[in-house]
Amino acid sequence: MQHKIEFFPSDAFLVLDDLIKNGEEGSFDFVFVDAYKSDYLKFHELTLKLVKVGGIVAYDNTLWYGSVAQSEKEVAEDLIKRYRNFVVEFNSFIAADPRVESSLLSIGDGLTLCRRLY
Repeated sequence: MQHKIEFFPSDAFLVLDDLIKNGEEGSFDFVFVDAYKSDYLKFHELTLKLVKVGGIVAYDNTLWYGSVAQSEKEVAEDLIKRYRNFVVEFNSFIAADPRVESSLLSIGDGLTLCRRLY
């Protein structure tokens, strides 16, 4: 399978923009996103352009140490608290996005799978 996987060690937004500019929209079967949580909504918009209908976009760390199920007052650690709201906002957006069918898996720190519907 190694010959089917392309790895781009670069700034992700530059690579995604270049792929879109070069006509790669709708050509990917799978995209894995593990980045700054504050950028997940931007990644979602770009990766949906690249993944084909029926393709999957996977987002890592969408349970964010379990903090997404806690009230903001219950979250003690500053690092977790700093990004918690971004993850909560992202999860809410994905759940309501009609372009995808999503499932949040409780594997590790949470993995959200989004299947592009159209």
